[in-house]
Amino acid sequence: MTDRRGVVAKRAEDLVPGVPYVRGWARARRSAGSLADQLVLLGLDSDFPSLVADVNVFGDGLVQLGTVRPEAADLLAQLITAGLDAEMDSKAAEAHPSSRHETPAA
Repeated sequence: MTDRRGVVAKRAEDLVPGVPYVRGWARARRSAGSLADQLVLLGLDSDFPSLVADVNVFGDGLVQLGTVRPEAADLLAQLITAGLDAEMDSKAAEAHPSSRHETPAA
């Protein structure tokens, strides 16, 4: 069974000609590297020791986080939520800028 993004598809262990495995893996590698950089900045890199790029049988890149402690997963979820909240607040502020009325100088 495969979901619409191919995440549940099996790993590519037996390669088939014509499938762009390297392209998918390279994209996953860049994304895994970006995530690893952020985890280092947050001091969470040791909580994700199995972070690795991979590719499935369709050539789609995958980033595997590996097994993590529940506390690390909770913290990652909180950080994602905080980032989304900040982004939504920023967009709301752009859509509805405060209308300050300036009083003329006397």
